[in-house]
Amino acid sequence: MARRNNKTHVATSGGGGPLTDSPFARLAGLRDQLPEHESEPPADESEPPADIACPEQPASVNATPPGPQRAVVRFQRKGRGGKEVTLVEQLDLAPDHLDSWLAALKRSLGCGGAREGDVLVLQGDQRQRLPGLLRQRGVDRVSCS
Repeated sequence: MARRNNKTHVATSGGGGPLTDSPFARLAGLRDQLPEHESEPPADESEPPADIACPEQPASVNATPPGPQRAVVRFQRKGRGGKEVTLVEQLDLAPDHLDSWLAALKRSLGCGGAREGDVLVLQGDQRQRLPGLLRQRGVDRVSCS
């Protein structure tokens, strides 16, 4: 079966062809037609402009809740088909807070995990890095076993 040659050749040797015309050259000519504007000093980023109304939020929305008093970090392989997991127990948090803590820890550690009741289960041996992350989240005492 013979191939058809449907390619068209583009001349590159000048003469106003498609490769010699610059689209930006045309834009430079249009720059002079733009309306003049007064330069304003940059607005203060900390305060919104006066013409934009910001809804007031209660302080409790922005404040992070204090962390639990205690957390126990354990390493486990038994009953999991030889897979290593790190357990975080005794956090004494509500289920919705446990889910948000699990998501944040998984993101920080770069691992998978799940919640089994009141226990956070993280994949792999995370005993070295986990206590520091828990302290950053407000846990007072972290016990590793």
